[in-house]
Amino acid sequence: MAKLAMLNNVEHRELRVNTCYGEEFGDNIMNTLAIPSEFRSLQADYPIVLHKNEDTGQFLPMVLFGFEQEENLFLKEDQWQASYVPLMVRRGPFLIGFQEPRGGDEKSMVISVDMDNPRVGQEGERLFEPFGDSTEYTNQVADILQQIDKGQAAIEEFSRALGNLDLIEPFSFEVKLNSGETRRLEGFYTVHEEKLASLGGVILEDFAQRGILHGAYMMIASLGNFPKLIELKNRSV
Repeated sequence: MAKLAMLNNVEHRELRVNTCYGEEFGDNIMNTLAIPSEFRSLQADYPIVLHKNEDTGQFLPMVLFGFEQEENLFLKEDQWQASYVPLMVRRGPFLIGFQEPRGGDEKSMVISVDMDNPRVGQEGERLFEPFGDSTEYTNQVADILQQIDKGQAAIEEFSRALGNLDLIEPFSFEVKLNSGETRRLEGFYTVHEEKLASLGGVILEDFAQRGILHGAYMMIASLGNFPKLIELKNRSV
């Protein structure tokens, strides 16, 4: 369980965060949440699919790193082998929150850090300058967290728009490796390309204006990365 502490320049003046990647930091993950604003960057390297939250029924966009649990084919030693690293990975041990306003003030953003996270310690990027100012790294983290926070509403809008028009379909994917082994990917969904292409008139215009159309086609295009994922898997076995 996470041990969260509100980040401040007094208690955490000397705190550092290791920004390398590796299994020891929990980066051996099969997938993670994808934010619609980063679909264009993600689709250059990874398949983007949808996964249904069984508790809420909501379809969540996910980016795939492997074919089975605890498998990240983009990890090599302490490096992430791709042109773009997803926001949910780059956020590291940090979470965003908001303090209740006083009087008529707006809510203010606060950053929490998981003190039990293996990245947190005395090595890596400083969080604060000697006189208490936030470092460039901390400012970057704040920007990433804001993008993730704004992305929650975008995810809901995106999945609701696709679901309302029955544009989501399940898919399965079976891979035969060079070793003779097979891997089967199940439990994921994608955009129904033919139904999407048949949209017209007001609906098509609405989808284009809201960015739904762009996001849907980025997801479809990203499926072309499965051969790359298979190649990485073959290298690893």
